[in-house]
Amino acid sequence: MTRIPTAINLHKASKTLSLTYGPGEVYELPAEFLRVHSPSAEVQGHGKPILQVGKLGVGLAKIEPAGQYALKLTFDDGHDSGLFTWEYLYQLATRQEALWQDYLDELKTAGKSRDPSESVVRLML
Repeated sequence: MTRIPTAINLHKASKTLSLTYGPGEVYELPAEFLRVHSPSAEVQGHGKPILQVGKLGVGLAKIEPAGQYALKLTFDDGHDSGLFTWEYLYQLATRQEALWQDYLDELKTAGKSRDPSESVVRLML
């Protein structure tokens, strides 16, 4: 059964998306977390996910419904492809801690950073 949030709030100041599913079931998803886990082909690749680097500080510019089944998120770095289905959003919300740790581990293994200024410096070297 697909879980659909009963309330969705964009908090631009804290750069989070709040999803409420019921009393006591509220998830705060940081924009950076959503950006690096975008379901778009640009991020997911074609069966081989592409590690996103330098996304620290990215925010959400807007959220829009995509039919009755998903949200289209527009990030302030210009990324706006990929639809976040209700099922995918719930998976991200409930597995946030483990997914985030996996992402941090991947960055470390690759010698990459969340900091966009470090990504630029490394590219210029």
